[in-house]
Amino acid sequence: METVLEQHNNSPHNSRYGYYRQLASYKGLEYNKDLKKNTMPEGPSIVIAKEEMTQFIGHKVISARGNAKIDISRLENKKLLEIKTWGKHLLLCFNGFTIRIHFLLFGTYRINETKEALLRLRLTFKNGEINFYTAAVKVVEGDINLHYDWTADVMREEWNEKAAIGKLNAKPDRLICDALLEQDIFSGVGNIIKNEVLYRVHVHPESLTGNIPGKKLKEIAQQARQYSFDFLKWKKEGTLKKHWLAHTKKICKRCDLPMHKEYTGTKKRRSFFCTNCQEFYS
Repeated sequence: METVLEQHNNSPHNSRYGYYRQLASYKGLEYNKDLKKNTMPEGPSIVIAKEEMTQFIGHKVISARGNAKIDISRLENKKLLEIKTWGKHLLLCFNGFTIRIHFLLFGTYRINETKEALLRLRLTFKNGEINFYTAAVKVVEGDINLHYDWTADVMREEWNEKAAIGKLNAKPDRLICDALLEQDIFSGVGNIIKNEVLYRVHVHPESLTGNIPGKKLKEIAQQARQYSFDFLKWKKEGTLKKHWLAHTKKICKRCDLPMHKEYTGTKKRRSFFCTNCQEFYS
């Protein structure tokens, strides 16, 4: 992965932010490339963003600017107390309120550097700055713990596998390809994780949730969490795509037969699957 200093050296806009970039490079900061491309980030990528921004925890916002439709001036002179994640939400916690960042499909961020795009929100601290682009920015008032069900996040310690299975059982007519993308069930799971999990457990994406055996539903829930942590590890190593077994693949590695690509479910997201080894619970 390209370090901040390397990005700085290759950038035409390196004069203003030279000090901050060198500081970040010294600390070994690297960027999550999912959020530097036009791909919808999944939960593990948001965890990486959180980790990269922890250097600003405990520091006051010196200045705030951008075109986000919030009272941006409210952030100035406020101390960043904590950074949390919930699925695809990045949560910047201040005293009495939280800034929720949702990167949607085209959202990106930069730490101690800028890009040629409309600035949604810039937070400047004594030790650097964070810039958000094309993201949804919202203020969440009060205690953030009252607004989120942490047990739904597949990457948190509070993750509740039994609750997720119960929610699946409550939607028997839902296709499993849609159910895996429901953030109130599997917060943080995106399309890549969906495809890889269903391939791992040998389940066709258009299977009805209510027709999938209970043992197999449990396996799906377990792998949604396991693959998310595998994703995180491989993403940090820069080897994520090398580990894909289904997503974007043309040949099944198990059967040596052509993979199918279809836009499945009500969400019409891309599914990659093998009709030979992934059972169709119709």
